[in-house]
Amino acid sequence: MDLKQLEYFVRVAELGSFTRAAAALDVAQSALSRQIRLLEVELRQNLLVRNGRGATPTEAGKLLVEHGRGILHQMARAREDMDRMRGGLSGRVAIGLPNSVARVMTVPLTRAFRQELPEARLSISEGLSGAILEGLVSGRLDIVVLYNAQPSRDIDVSHLIDEDLLLVGARPPGLAEDPPPGPIPLADVARLPLIIPSRPNAIRMHVESEMASIGCRPEVALEIDGVSAILDLVADGAGCAILSRNALLNSPRPSAYTAQVIGTPGKPPLRIALSLATSLQRPATQVQKAALELIQRTVPLVFEHP
Repeated sequence: MDLKQLEYFVRVAELGSFTRAAAALDVAQSALSRQIRLLEVELRQNLLVRNGRGATPTEAGKLLVEHGRGILHQMARAREDMDRMRGGLSGRVAIGLPNSVARVMTVPLTRAFRQELPEARLSISEGLSGAILEGLVSGRLDIVVLYNAQPSRDIDVSHLIDEDLLLVGARPPGLAEDPPPGPIPLADVARLPLIIPSRPNAIRMHVESEMASIGCRPEVALEIDGVSAILDLVADGAGCAILSRNALLNSPRPSAYTAQVIGTPGKPPLRIALSLATSLQRPATQVQKAALELIQRTVPLVFEHP
């Protein structure tokens, strides 16, 4: 078997589409299809069921996916061992970050990555939690940072930090920045018109769960998927928002908004967990393990000192 054919096949099987795999591998779809067909001819097995919606592995294909992942991982390890012989780790690490986290993490993480892993290649993607998680499961991403991540049979999750969630409103003209408004109970937040992401956004789901635990539900004025758009609508008076502290602090004009801790005195405020997630289906390479350690060191520093 040709290793490139094996890599092409595994990527198609993981992404469920020749089109998406061709884009991820940066090859022509016709060339991708031809190489996989040659692999099927050599093995005398149909490996994929092709249909209008994409491609799914046959039983033989599922078996080859498992073998293929191990073979490709061993090849990556062999390359890394050879690289260590000449003094450094190389390879590519693809990391996925939520939009608000990417805004504060991209520069310090890239700086640390270049300093500690100069021969490795870093790819950072930002997006909504659902898309990031799908990228991890499909193999497009190696490591992702998620809010309120839940472990599963396919995903390993490790806690990083807990981040405050704040009620964000428009600052009235002429209102002094100090003193900041005091805490607001979650039950009072439920009565306000909220501009909030659509389900299954992690912060949305967490807020709904916490409100349900005290017998209330959010008053959703608008469903908007995007921090910048949410803040623009808040500034325009369309409602309030519940955002992480760093999402607000790293907005273009944080002074244009009021921010209140959500909770009651003497009790922990409303927070959401930020976690690292990796796939249990693909063993991590040495450079990926090094990147994991780098993220674990960098995140607390950045979020404690925004």
